[in-house]
Amino acid sequence: MTTETLTGRRIAILATDGVEQVELVQPREAVENAGATVTLVSLDHGDIQAMESDVHAADTFTVDRVVADVSADDFDALILPGGTTNPDQLRVDAEAVEFVRAFVQARKPVGVICHGAWTLVEADVLQGRTLTSYPSIRTDIRNAGGTVVDEEVVVDGNLVSSRNPDDLPAFCAKIVEHFAA
Repeated sequence: MTTETLTGRRIAILATDGVEQVELVQPREAVENAGATVTLVSLDHGDIQAMESDVHAADTFTVDRVVADVSADDFDALILPGGTTNPDQLRVDAEAVEFVRAFVQARKPVGVICHGAWTLVEADVLQGRTLTSYPSIRTDIRNAGGTVVDEEVVVDGNLVSSRNPDDLPAFCAKIVEHFAA
């Protein structure tokens, strides 16, 4: 893969406090290293608190834009990292849910890992879709009409999904490939 496969592509990462740091940092680095411009979108201005293993405070990250001020039209692709509290907060925010729904409905590429799929569940965009996720939210995905498989990385149309941080090498490679297509 060349280092310029995503040159000119604008990618949003939607995250808030509680995001699993490695699931934010590694995909961000992968798409930036491939030439993409990345924007960290969140619920509020300022910084978000990342976590390690959901319980240990890690680094903070400065928000570039708030979800109320952007639309899916501003970006070419979306990354939804996990952590349990991150998507749990996003899925109760109407603007965040609509932002995610707009990407899926426009058939723009969406990369989602771990608990990040909770926001897709709330956006009601999983009917008839196949993906993977962290085991504890698989029932939620099935209840939303999705099919869950236990694989390292799954591609279904515009959705690329992975289960957990152990899958990050495969996930990062696949989102770069998929976002470039």
